[in-house]
Amino acid sequence: MVSRIDEARIRSAWLGRVSGCQLGKPLEALTVLRGPGAPREYLREAGALPLRDYVPAVPGSIVEALSARCCRGRMTRAEPDDDLNYTVLSLLVLEERGADFTTEDVARAWFRHLPAGATFTAEREALARLATRAPEHFGFGEAAGFDVTECASQTYGEWIGAQIRTDLFGWVRPGRPRLAAEMARRDAALSHRGDGIEAAAFVAALAAAIPEAATFDAAAGAALETITPRSGAAAAVALGRSLAGDTDAPDKIAARYPDHPWAHACNNLALVVWGLLSGESDFARAVGDTVAAGFDTDCNGATVGGLWGLSGRPVPQRFTDPWQGRVAVTLAGIGELHVDDLVTRTCAVARRLAAA
Repeated sequence: MVSRIDEARIRSAWLGRVSGCQLGKPLEALTVLRGPGAPREYLREAGALPLRDYVPAVPGSIVEALSARCCRGRMTRAEPDDDLNYTVLSLLVLEERGADFTTEDVARAWFRHLPAGATFTAEREALARLATRAPEHFGFGEAAGFDVTECASQTYGEWIGAQIRTDLFGWVRPGRPRLAAEMARRDAALSHRGDGIEAAAFVAALAAAIPEAATFDAAAGAALETITPRSGAAAAVALGRSLAGDTDAPDKIAARYPDHPWAHACNNLALVVWGLLSGESDFARAVGDTVAAGFDTDCNGATVGGLWGLSGRPVPQRFTDPWQGRVAVTLAGIGELHVDDLVTRTCAVARRLAAA
């Protein structure tokens, strides 16, 4: 079992998560507006396939109009994104409440720091319920007065939202996938249910398993033991593993889930597993092929990037240099952070949890 907190792994995880998020961010609108295949079409027309660097901004395109500052040659920092907000929020919860945090602690952190305009689907629905039911001083310690998991009874409970925000629980629990999965379940329960929770638990467990596994596939096998065997999430993991190295995997995954929305947990989880395993020794391939496949591009890029970083291998400088260590978030009272500070704080939490 891993007992030493490896700063190099945590640094690479942060660098990978931020870089993968920024890689996928410009293409998300194409998926939303034109369908899951639109990112590949854009990249093909831009001469950027296979995707191995940041997305080019084609003049006059939706990408340039909405996300130019995340594109190749236009970046000065990591622009705000919900995938970065939630990772920082997970860190805040652990700093304030420790490993024994409750779902209500997560809700309180959202209530205090998370702007409604920076939330989507399940998280927006959950936050709206909190806003109408929680007492005025809930964000500052007053009891909710109701079971906050009731906020998960809504349309988007099995979408991707929970799995994008739980991998840090595995970063700080190396070698302890079951503990990481259990923490992820407490977080996910605020806004998700069913496969939404199972997918979140798997991602956290996978992050915890990677440091002591010989391969990403071996880590996936260990993480699979922490979730419900016959769940849709478990089937998605199995599909992703079976397609490792298959360049036609994105189309096969889409065919397997023809009725799933673009941001459902299962189709995106299969894609994450496929991308990570296919790019075992190549960060650019892992995040590039995952993002180019479509679906929820920024979420999947961030998740794969962070998980890949836990291998301890360095993230290529062409991905990290453009944002200069600057990580912007839209969290109340925070604004912009530096990756060095995030690494230091994450390591401090990990050491505190290991010593408890």
